[in-house]
Amino acid sequence: MFTRIFNSLILLFLPFYIGCGAGAAGESTYSTGLETPFRHIDVQHFRQQARLAKPFCAREGMNTRICLLADMNIHSGKARLVVWDFSKDTFVVAGLVSHGCGAGPWGKDRSRERPVFSNRPDSHCSSLGKYKVGKRGYGEWGIHVNYLLHGLEPTNSNALARQVVLHGWDAIPDQEVYPDGTPEGWGCPAVSNAYMTTLDSLLRGSKRPVLLWLYR
Repeated sequence: MFTRIFNSLILLFLPFYIGCGAGAAGESTYSTGLETPFRHIDVQHFRQQARLAKPFCAREGMNTRICLLADMNIHSGKARLVVWDFSKDTFVVAGLVSHGCGAGPWGKDRSRERPVFSNRPDSHCSSLGKYKVGKRGYGEWGIHVNYLLHGLEPTNSNALARQVVLHGWDAIPDQEVYPDGTPEGWGCPAVSNAYMTTLDSLLRGSKRPVLLWLYR
C-alpha cells in the first residue's frame, strides 16, 4: 500500500522532483527541464544528513524508506523541509516550513534569517533534534490534520508537553517567498496545506514511524 501511494505522489509532484543527471563533477543535478523554485537546495548537504539518519531509523525500528529532513540554517522563505527517499538517495519533494517566533510577534517573519531555538515551555520557539512522528489527529489549522511529535533528544524532549505538532497552515504559501520569510508560529513545524496533504498521504501509508529531523 505504501509503495502505491509513494509512486502516485511521485507522478503528482513530478515538476518539483530532482532528476539525476551528470553534473560537472559527477554529482546529481536538477534536470527536470522546468524552472524549479527549489534550485538552491544543496542535495549533497541533505545527503550527508540522510546518511546519518538511516542507521538511526534502522536502530530505532523506524521507517527506512523515507524520512523528513529540515535544514533550519536555510532562510525560512526558501524550501527547507524535504522528504528524503533513502533508496533513491535524494529528496523527492520539498517545501517551506515555519519555525517559532520566540519573543517576536506571532504570524510575522522577524527571525527569518536568525531563528532562536529552545526546548523551554512557553518559549514560543521551535526545538532542534530528532522526532518520531506520532499519532494522527484533528487539528484546528490548515487541512485539520496534525501529527504528534515525540522528541527523542534533550533538545526537544518537551515537544509533547508543549503541544508541538506537525500541521498545515493557511498562511504558509506553496512556493518560496524569499527574501520574505515564512510566517512564524509558536514552535510547530507548520507547512502549506498542499504540502501537508502530501505528507499526510505518506505518513498514513507508512507502517512504521517516520523520522522528522530539524537540524542546523
